[in-house]
Amino acid sequence: MNNNLTILAKRLRKSSTDAERCLWKYVKNKKLSGLKFRRQAPIGKYIVDFVCFEKKIIIEIDGGQHGEDAAMINDKNRTKWLDGQGFKVLRFWNNDVLKNMAGIWEEIVRHC
Repeated sequence: MNNNLTILAKRLRKSSTDAERCLWKYVKNKKLSGLKFRRQAPIGKYIVDFVCFEKKIIIEIDGGQHGEDAAMINDKNRTKWLDGQGFKVLRFWNNDVLKNMAGIWEEIVRHC
């Protein structure tokens, strides 16, 4: 594993967004059907927001910058690569996590 990615992942865990902290409360400590989620985990050349390796589910929480053209292309390529590794990528907007956690939770449970 790339040591630089590991260092960056540790920094990202320490500077989580409000939406990431909100979701983490729901999935940490195996709260979802006993499934273990990790946050800011390196996979290949990427760092994903949340991952359950057992179910091969990745949850990405996106801020407004992900609506820009370059970011959308990068996200599409990233998702395609992760799909190719056998992962299912779920993407949610920060705002949705903060305002509709019940709906987000239902969607995550459905995929797990």
